[in-house]
Amino acid sequence: MKAEPETRIVKDVDVKFSIDDLQQMKGSISPWDGVRNFEARNIMRDQMKLGDKVLFYHSNCKEPGIAGTAVIVREGYPDHTAFDSTHPYYDPKSSKESPKWYMVDV
Repeated sequence: MKAEPETRIVKDVDVKFSIDDLQQMKGSISPWDGVRNFEARNIMRDQMKLGDKVLFYHSNCKEPGIAGTAVIVREGYPDHTAFDSTHPYYDPKSSKESPKWYMVDV
């Protein structure tokens, strides 16, 4: 799973996320939100299962590459960030009734 560990501002919010950020989350668990790629969405929605191990890949940084591993702790569900017009990952074409984007928890 690809994440950007260096600062990137979208709608005045820093959307960086690294393996260190994941480790600092409560229980070291985080939703994998903001994915806006259809192939990745389909994999998260349809194929990733509880307990699956994934590679945590740092992208768009000085030293891209695998930074560690993570485990799927919640299977695919609608990405609520797409419904919030103030959120950097808002998508006006997605709705609670007909979600376009999905996420998993790692």
